[in-house]
Amino acid sequence: MSPIEHVGGSWLVEHLGIGLVQPLAVESRIGGRRSTNHSGGMRQEVFQPNMRPEPTLAGHLTFHLKHEVVHLELLARLFAVVDPADLAAWVTDEPSGQYARRIGFLYEWMTGRQLPVTPAVQGGYHDALDGKQMLVATTTVNNQRWRIRDNMPGSPDFCPTVRLTEASRPAAAFDVGAALRRQEAVFGAELLRRSAVWMTLKESRSSFLIEGEQDQTLKIQRFAAVMETRTGQGPTPLLPNELASLQAAILGEDTTLAAFGLRRSPVFVGQNVRYENIVHYVAPPWESVPRFVQGLAHALSRTEGQIGFAAARAAIAAFGFVYIHPLADGNGRLHRFLINDTLRRDGVVPAPFILPVSALITESTKERADYDRALEAFSRPFMQHYGEAVSFGNEERDEADGIRSNFNFSAYDDAMPAWRFLDLTSHVTYLGHVLRFTIEQEMHQQARFFRSNDLARRLVKDVIEGPDTDIDAIIRSARENGGALSGKLAKRFPILEKPGRWDRVMAAINTAFADGLDDEVDDGDPIDEPRA
Repeated sequence: MSPIEHVGGSWLVEHLGIGLVQPLAVESRIGGRRSTNHSGGMRQEVFQPNMRPEPTLAGHLTFHLKHEVVHLELLARLFAVVDPADLAAWVTDEPSGQYARRIGFLYEWMTGRQLPVTPAVQGGYHDALDGKQMLVATTTVNNQRWRIRDNMPGSPDFCPTVRLTEASRPAAAFDVGAALRRQEAVFGAELLRRSAVWMTLKESRSSFLIEGEQDQTLKIQRFAAVMETRTGQGPTPLLPNELASLQAAILGEDTTLAAFGLRRSPVFVGQNVRYENIVHYVAPPWESVPRFVQGLAHALSRTEGQIGFAAARAAIAAFGFVYIHPLADGNGRLHRFLINDTLRRDGVVPAPFILPVSALITESTKERADYDRALEAFSRPFMQHYGEAVSFGNEERDEADGIRSNFNFSAYDDAMPAWRFLDLTSHVTYLGHVLRFTIEQEMHQQARFFRSNDLARRLVKDVIEGPDTDIDAIIRSARENGGALSGKLAKRFPILEKPGRWDRVMAAINTAFADGLDDEVDDGDPIDEPRA
């Protein structure tokens, strides 16, 4: 059996000995018959022999740009090992070639260094990245040196990749605003607004469940207040002082942190099992955190205003943030806050609506597993690549922000290209599913509950009079006890024991909830909360 003849990105990886954290989106090889196969979000291409490129750096870089999806981590690692003179010679040989010019531009953009050449470039302007295959910047900037349109969706400090695949394209383009308007057409604006108040608290409660902290009433109320008052309000939350303010509002005063704001200590995500630290992910070094956060903000600015990409931008904000992990504590809650904040700022989720995305994550074992799988799309290959670089010292040291740590990671420099050029394609696909299900299922069911409960309240009041709080208590007890009159309720409201009275009350309740909603709202009825 003859060896596989790789071309393009795969050839570059093999011949230059490049170790990638994130796999190539496209693997190309030479074979007998042209074919394309999709597997696990990746693409395998077989090209006929007449498509074989020249066995040179320029030949396979050209093939990669022309026939594959540009892999930014690959290029960053390649630029670190190739002789810049080789790239300069290519540009000199092909001054009008778009691929040589694109590589020249990308080299200088990524490295901040200028190639040793004065390019006598010719021809028209070309895009740096293919906008048909990847999310690119909303507005391009002409680079006159290379005659390239800079459409990079970020900065050299942080530039995410979102490939437009069969799965990610509809997820990125999910019209959140239109989905909300459809719900409003069914239930009316007033009912949805009431649901929004409840969903803000539910989002807060569910966010703590994700972190294994239920029954934290004050914490839940604090986070709910942040969601209600800070979502989409004021300056971008990615400014250092805004992050510090949000962190303080979420954590409160009862914290071991010496100060709020960007961390100045190493951080990892993991757990302690039988007194042994298990590391699931390592975040960038604290010295680079300001650049990463600024880069994330720049990526959101560069992609702002594109119709149909609100979900993609929310995924970039939320998952980019959680992988940077810029705070010593509170990263998970702010990561989920950024989903709603980005959607609000993009004008697709109007105030006061808060999408309870955390509620969906905690709804079932499957949904929680899907969320973990989304996070592991980057963290798992990262740790497979760098697991041996993790160690713990015998003595803890005092870090600049007051944190004590014995954590060590010896591969910060080598890992930089992976952190800088995250591929968030699968995260966009995941969040698109979450947003669709949240609106079409979670919000829909919540609004149905309010509608049914309002009807039940009116019908029960045709049987007995009483304030809303008493009637709601009767409805809740009836639903919780399968239609039976509990002794506690009868003692509280003796009128219910009058002959035939309970039967009439139950008939009213059953009529109101005849659409089968009785068992759908089991997270504490919204009527438990005070109404405005």
